[in-house]
Amino acid sequence: MDAESLRDLLKKVASGEIDVDTAAEQLARLPFTDLGSAKIDHHREIRCGFPEVVFCQGKSPAQVRAIARELLDAGAVFVGTRATPSHYQAVGQVALDARYFEDARLIVVDRREERPAVGNIVVASAGTADTPVAEEAAIVAEVMGNRVTRLTDVGVAGVHRLLAHLELLRSANVVIAVAGMEGALPSLIGGLVSCPVIAVPTSVGYGSHLGGLAALLAMLNSCAAGVGVVNIDNGFGAATLASRINHAAAGAAGAMP
Repeated sequence: MDAESLRDLLKKVASGEIDVDTAAEQLARLPFTDLGSAKIDHHREIRCGFPEVVFCQGKSPAQVRAIARELLDAGAVFVGTRATPSHYQAVGQVALDARYFEDARLIVVDRREERPAVGNIVVASAGTADTPVAEEAAIVAEVMGNRVTRLTDVGVAGVHRLLAHLELLRSANVVIAVAGMEGALPSLIGGLVSCPVIAVPTSVGYGSHLGGLAALLAMLNSCAAGVGVVNIDNGFGAATLASRINHAAAGAAGAMP
């Protein structure tokens, strides 16, 4: 249940369209549902603006299927991150309309009426090898209702490839910069734009890259102002933060006379 559905329910009670007992029954499952292996937070969308997203890694296909069924039965969007084909097949048993994005390792079931995307998030990835993390960020941001533009393979080894898109970068409400190796892309972008930059280090690189630690430390030590950093390979976390920034910016722009 989202905030709009809750308001609609209360209006129906106030108008006498439905009785108090019926409304109470609908609200009874609102805080969370205990499935034994997982407690499904049905209140998340009201608090945070988007339903609970499921981290599939470490969960069995059967557990993910049960969680998906519970969320979908409640009318929520289902998004599963770090999902395998086995997870997708299990979700497909309860949702024939499930979509699987193999590179991004995402499962999405979205039955909402189509709504216009808002604002402008740019997802820039340094190299083609960073694409899976960048796609996780881009797809999640799109499901959250944001307009997303992708820039692929615009790393610092060929800086002219990035500078060719300077106007686009400067039009964004927020930029997600995804990079492995030495992790320099967010610093470069941070020195070119006035909007927030969310840096995502990836586990792409040779031995001394240390599975993304080198890029993470480089981004944390960025000399560019306005750069924030999420965890290694955390495209989902970057998308969630970017979505909140973008929606706030789009809302503020819409409120201007």
